[in-house]
Amino acid sequence: MWRVSFKTLLAVLLCSFLFACERSPTPADAGVVDEAGFTAPSAITVGKHQQSQRALSAASQTEFMDASRGLLASPENLQVRNAQGEIIWDQPGYRFIKGQAPASVNPSLWRRAQLNNIHGLFEVVPGIYQLRGFDLANLSIIEGQSGLIVVDPLTTRETAAAAWQFFREQTGNTKPVLAIIFTHSHIDHFGGVFGVIQEQQARNGDIQVIAPKGFIKEAVSENVLLGVAMQRRAGLMYGQRLPRSARGHVDTGLGKEPAISGDVGILRPTHIIDHTPQRLMIDGMEFIFQHAPESEAPAELTFYLPALKAYCGAELVSQTLHNVYTPRGAKVRDALKWSRYIEEARQTFAEARVYFASHHWPIWGRERIDQFLRSQRDTYKYIHDQSVRMINRGFTAREIAESIALPEALQEVFSSRGYYGTVKHNSKAVYQAYMGWFDAVASNLDPLPPQQAGQGYVALAGGAKALFETARQAFDDGNYRWSAELLTHLEFSGEGNDAASELLAASYDQLGYQAESGPWRDFYLSSAFELRHGKPRKANSIAAAEQMLAEVPLELFYDALAVRILPDKVAGKRTAIGIRLTDLDAAHLLYLENSVLHHRPLQASDKTDAVLNITHAAFLKMMTGNLGLKGMLASDAVKIEGSRVRLMAFFAGLDKPAGDFAIVRP
Repeated sequence: MWRVSFKTLLAVLLCSFLFACERSPTPADAGVVDEAGFTAPSAITVGKHQQSQRALSAASQTEFMDASRGLLASPENLQVRNAQGEIIWDQPGYRFIKGQAPASVNPSLWRRAQLNNIHGLFEVVPGIYQLRGFDLANLSIIEGQSGLIVVDPLTTRETAAAAWQFFREQTGNTKPVLAIIFTHSHIDHFGGVFGVIQEQQARNGDIQVIAPKGFIKEAVSENVLLGVAMQRRAGLMYGQRLPRSARGHVDTGLGKEPAISGDVGILRPTHIIDHTPQRLMIDGMEFIFQHAPESEAPAELTFYLPALKAYCGAELVSQTLHNVYTPRGAKVRDALKWSRYIEEARQTFAEARVYFASHHWPIWGRERIDQFLRSQRDTYKYIHDQSVRMINRGFTAREIAESIALPEALQEVFSSRGYYGTVKHNSKAVYQAYMGWFDAVASNLDPLPPQQAGQGYVALAGGAKALFETARQAFDDGNYRWSAELLTHLEFSGEGNDAASELLAASYDQLGYQAESGPWRDFYLSSAFELRHGKPRKANSIAAAEQMLAEVPLELFYDALAVRILPDKVAGKRTAIGIRLTDLDAAHLLYLENSVLHHRPLQASDKTDAVLNITHAAFLKMMTGNLGLKGMLASDAVKIEGSRVRLMAFFAGLDKPAGDFAIVRP
């Protein structure tokens, strides 16, 4: 439990001393402050929510009926722990989400959170089961003639194992897993694979693994190459440190949250999906696959089961507007291709009588599925087309985001609403995809970094006190975006204090409470939390990815190694190191020049400073920090040819990325 600090409680009252204020800004002391320091919703926020609630009053209950349909069993107390005993999944933590929306949650998001609270084992149609609410994604199971086909085995081994055990217990089904389908390259759809099968089964070739073309490369790129930075930002986007409460995290819009801090793994595909339509017989079941790259993920597929007239939309379509750009950070997605793939699926799989997917609940009935796909198709294409139209009229990304809105016919469709992605930031993604980061305003070509800009704004305002007063007035007027922008300049200038930080946090509180998007809410509230409690003490690191690294092609692993070079430590050095993985019969040359690391297969004629002979597993442990470098090099399991000193110097030139870097403060 958190205890709000004395400084947080009194920061605003003390501002009269710190800034010689004439009146109290009272964002915190105007109402009750909860244990984590979050302030009460303002009258302006309450008013906005009352309007939203009135608009929802006539909402159909169809989604609630769909989300409950086919429920076979729901676990009473679904908690999952990792090997260290930490709770990584806590469904009971969301029991507070019932009844009418509290004033601190957008009523539309609250409704979505109630829908995503419906969890358990579901029978979609005879032969297809889903486990929902065991992780961010759904785990789907298809019965073949003699075994089971598992689709998207969640984020972690622990949550997947819990879901799998519940399925076995409730159905009594003891058939073996014969195939696994990874629909795309995001970790919540493959990381838990070893919770449903044993590693040895995969290594023996007993399991078919079906995935889209580029699956391993894209999974590695997102989770290894940039995993540390993405995990840090994902912690904000998913409210990892927030309390599960009416003033904290309630939902992501896509599901409750991803399981964090569990074991993750990956498997190389045995079958690649690279065209549409692509037919495969898997355990007597005909699958027709759609290849949909560069849509919701760089590598993605969907599929249709003719015998069951069932279409799995993977994450190409969801019961929400998705992200064309995800705030946690990733490659921008192609909204136009995305829309075209949806139309292709609508036409190719037009006979479908049931739709199910990697998130949310199914849809039954041909006409309803067709209408759903049409609205999803048009939502992404509208955002694309209208953003491009405004680009050609000279609008910048920010101006487009402020102007664009879905047509009323799509605004009324819940699956097109911004519970996860938003029209605003998706329109900016379209701008970025075509035009890049520069808006052609010359002053933005080489702008000052935040600290220098903050100092300039403070000076322009007439000092820290004057800027604070302006921000306080904006807060009192309900202009929380402006107060947050001004106070961010003050925070980064180095001239702020506890009162300014608290007012910034209070501004984020209100922006978070008003947000319909789960990620927007969590970003705002997580930022407020960090202002009050500091950045995370437990940093993410590449050590957690060791099991996943073991399945990564060596070329991609060495690419990930190259981005850890510290230029200051290797400046002017030319080094050639051989790495021979003795158990894989694989050898590569890593050569460094101009502070850039390259790699290629090692040849007998290559001149090296040193050659490290080591097993694949031991090398991964050394590179992830799970075993110390000096201890490993001194081990009898390692053989070094050439200069030990040059080898040590090479590894000393590698950065050790940590996921505790500052974001909300300089």
